[in-house]
Amino acid sequence: MSAPATAAPALKEIFNAERLRHIADEMSAVYPAFKAKAFLKQANDGLAELSVMQRMARVSECLHAVLPLSYEDSLAVLRDLAPRLNSAFVSMTLPHYVASYGGHAFDTSLDALHYFTAFGSSEFAIRHFLRSDLSRTLERMHDWARDDNHHVRRLASEGSRPRLPWSFRLEPVQADPQLAAGILDRLKADDSLYVRKSVANHLNDITKEHPHWVLDTVEGWSLDNKHTAWIAKHALRNLIKQGNTRALSLIGAGAKAEVELLDVKVEPAVVQLGDTITLSFTVKSTVPEAQRLVIDYAIDYVKANGGTSRKVFKLKGLDLAGFAEVEVVRRQQIKDFTTRKHYAGWHGVEVMVNGERLGGGGFEVGGDTRN
Repeated sequence: MSAPATAAPALKEIFNAERLRHIADEMSAVYPAFKAKAFLKQANDGLAELSVMQRMARVSECLHAVLPLSYEDSLAVLRDLAPRLNSAFVSMTLPHYVASYGGHAFDTSLDALHYFTAFGSSEFAIRHFLRSDLSRTLERMHDWARDDNHHVRRLASEGSRPRLPWSFRLEPVQADPQLAAGILDRLKADDSLYVRKSVANHLNDITKEHPHWVLDTVEGWSLDNKHTAWIAKHALRNLIKQGNTRALSLIGAGAKAEVELLDVKVEPAVVQLGDTITLSFTVKSTVPEAQRLVIDYAIDYVKANGGTSRKVFKLKGLDLAGFAEVEVVRRQQIKDFTTRKHYAGWHGVEVMVNGERLGGGGFEVGGDTRN
């Protein structure tokens, strides 16, 4: 019997006692008068109870507490510190410092965020400046979209996302996506995948409130460029899973799928938490012409109140030759996440091709899954 797998350390352990010592040592190297003992005492106090973002804030606060320097002089020290830190995530402490203590010095602070973002990311910090002075900050971010450094270009898009995870929403941009449209347009064919992912995620955020704006925008782009086509596909992923015909058309799968679904199976019929289901089926073309297909599947998860909530999962996109067929198999473990809990009952499964529901099955989650 194999030994149980060792659980991965919690994300918050990025800021553990050893890392705090590393920060203190590197600060002492660039600023010999640094009060390392005082920093470590404050930073370690109650550390176990803090989340990863709270720990990031704690480091920023403790650096400020023990640096007897002006804001500008502190930034000079932190600029020297940035390349010495051994974690990109930990480096995000430095933009946090700027957001916390640099609101009075707009130009100096944004220059610092421009510099620090190459070592981690200033995506969370820039949002505080967007909240306090939207137009002036966006003006600077439009300039960043033209920067030679892909980290800076990515910051222009990522920092202005309406719904950036782990941050507050930018309500003005959420209400009017045109505010950041120039940034997205500038980056729509960027040669950096890091930047393209951000542009796609920014557009996907907008689809929550303004799907037609995103569709209009993407329809105005030339998708002959492979980078732009990649952004469009990933930006429209939720609309594609919803079967939106305009989104499907933009990736060449807007026509009704002339196919039939054969041998649809969901196995096993009954599972417990931790088990894996296997969804398998065959897609067979019923016409002589080749077709572009987007195949997804949905699971109707049972909720605590006995109702269901549907989640759509991407399967694959493919070009199916005339009268050809393709077998599709997907395995998925049934386990709880922080964003999804499983409850006993029948979970329906449906297969969708080009947005149309063509068949399915289901499985039973047995027993009291909450014990």
